[in-house]
Amino acid sequence: MLGLMQDRPLTLPHVFHRAEQFFGHKEIVTAGAGGEATSTTVAEWAARVRRLATVLDTLGVSADGRVATFCWNTGRHLELYLAAPCTGRVLHTLNIRLFPEQLVYIANHAEDEVVFVDRSLIPLLAPLADKLTTVRTYVVVDDGADAPIPDGWLDYEELLAAASPHEGRFVVEDENTAAAMCYTSGTTGNPKGVVYSHRSAVLHSLITLTADAFGLSERDVVLPVVPMFHANAWGLPYGCLLAGATMVFPGPNMTPQAIVDMLERHRVTITGGVPTIWMGMLPLAEGRDLSALRQILCGGSAVPRSLSEAYREKVGIPITQAWGMTETSPIATMATPRSHHDALTEDERADIRARQGQPAPFVDIRLVDPDSGEVQPWDDVATGEIQAAGPWIASEYYRGEGGGAQFTDDGWLRTGDVGTGDRYGFVRLVDRTKDLIKSGGEWIGSVELENEIMAHPKVAEAAVIAIPSEKWVERPLACVVVAPGESVTAEEIIEFLTPRVAKWWLPDAVEFIDEVPKTSVGKFSKKTLREKFGGYQVAGPTSHDPA
Repeated sequence: MLGLMQDRPLTLPHVFHRAEQFFGHKEIVTAGAGGEATSTTVAEWAARVRRLATVLDTLGVSADGRVATFCWNTGRHLELYLAAPCTGRVLHTLNIRLFPEQLVYIANHAEDEVVFVDRSLIPLLAPLADKLTTVRTYVVVDDGADAPIPDGWLDYEELLAAASPHEGRFVVEDENTAAAMCYTSGTTGNPKGVVYSHRSAVLHSLITLTADAFGLSERDVVLPVVPMFHANAWGLPYGCLLAGATMVFPGPNMTPQAIVDMLERHRVTITGGVPTIWMGMLPLAEGRDLSALRQILCGGSAVPRSLSEAYREKVGIPITQAWGMTETSPIATMATPRSHHDALTEDERADIRARQGQPAPFVDIRLVDPDSGEVQPWDDVATGEIQAAGPWIASEYYRGEGGGAQFTDDGWLRTGDVGTGDRYGFVRLVDRTKDLIKSGGEWIGSVELENEIMAHPKVAEAAVIAIPSEKWVERPLACVVVAPGESVTAEEIIEFLTPRVAKWWLPDAVEFIDEVPKTSVGKFSKKTLREKFGGYQVAGPTSHDPA
C-alpha cells in the first residue's frame, strides 16, 4: 500500500520562491572593505536573481554547466547561490585561499564555464586565467576595490542592467540533480569534488531550522563568518532564506575588529566560524554590547574548552560546537545542551560543551576500530574512526576520484576523525587518524592534549604532532604560541599538564613558534608542522615514559 501524498521534488527553487513571496521585506546587509555597509531587501535581491538567471542564458552557460564563484561573503554572492541551481546549473564555489596550482586543478577538473570574481580578488585569479582551460567567460563583481580589470572581462552590474528578468517559477524536476560543488582542501593529494544535490541541500537546510541544531528563525539576524566557499557556509545562506532570517555579510574585511563591530552594530543573534576566528576576536569583545547574541557556532576543528568558557565569561554565552566536513554538507553533529545536562554543575556542563555533540536527525554515526574494523560501543571509553551515513552525506567523489578509500563497502563515509561517544550519542573527538600518536603501542590523542595546553592562561594556540622515538616509535611534540605580552617556559607547560593528563602523555619537547600554520579553511596545518620538525629525534627513555 502506498501513501497518498503529493510527490513534489525537494529543490532549491522552493527556497527562492518562499523567500521572494513571504520575506521580501527582510534585509540583506553587506559590509564593504572600508567598513561601510549597504543594505537591500530580499525583494530587491530576488529581482536581481531573476535577472542573473537570464544572464546565465545569455552567456551561453550549458544546461548543467558549472558556474564558479571567486567571491567573499556578500549579498551578490548570495544571488549566485540561487540563480545557478534554480536554472539547473551547478554552483561551484572556489576557495580563494588555495594555492594557485590547486585552483587551476579544481577549475579544470570541475570544467567550470564561467567565473564570477570580486574585483578585490582579481590579482589572485587573473594570473591563472590562461591555465583555466574550460572557462570561457569572466565576470567582475565590483566590490569597490581598485584592482585593474583585464581586457575582455565583463561587468556584473552591466550584465544585470541589460537583462530581462526570468518570468514565472523556476523549475528543477529531479531533486537528485546536482545543485552545488565544493572541493575538499586537499591536504593530501589533489582536492576532491563533493557534489551536493538539490535534495541534500533542502534537507540540510531544514535541519538548520531545528531547535537542537542552529534553531534559525525569522526573528534571527545571522552573520556567517565561515566563508561561502567552504561547504556552502555551513548551510547558513539557504537556511536563512528558508527561515526568513535577516542576513549580515562581512564582505572582504574579515578582521576580528570588523567582525565584532558588525556583531554589535547589527544586533546579530547567530554567528558562525572556525576557532581561529573566535580566538582572534576574544580580546576585542571586552566592553562591547553583544547581548543580542544567542548562539556562537564553531566548527572546522575541535574548540578548546578554555575558549568556550572565555566566551561564556566575557560575552555571556559559550561557544556551541558543531562537527562535520565538506563531505557531510557539513552538519553531522551539534552540541546544543540537552535536558539531561541541566542537573550538572557549570564545570561539568563546560566538559559537555567541549564535545562535538549528538548526531543530527537522519545522520547515522558509528565508531569503528581502525585495526579490527569492529563497531565500538557508545560507552564513552572505546574509541574508533567516526563513520557517517545519511541523506546529505557524500556517497563518492566527483568522477570517482580517490577510489573507495574514504567509503566503506556498505556505503558509509570514513571521516578520518577518531572519537568516542556517551550513551546519549554525544561525540567527543580524540584526533584525526593520521594525527594520532602511537607511543609504546598506546594511542595519544593530539586534540585532547592541545586543548589541555591551550587551557594555560599564557598560551594562545598549541598544536601537537608526533616525532620519532628510538624506544617508543612516536612521542608528542608540543608546538606552542605564547599569548601576546606573556612569557612561559617549556618547564611551566609540562608542570601545568602534569595533573591534567596521564604521565606518558606529557610531551617530550615543547617548541615555541610565532603562529600555528593554518589550512585554507582555517584549520591547524599539522602537515606543515610535521614537515618543519620532521627531523626531530627523541633518543632513548624519557622521564615520562609510557612504561
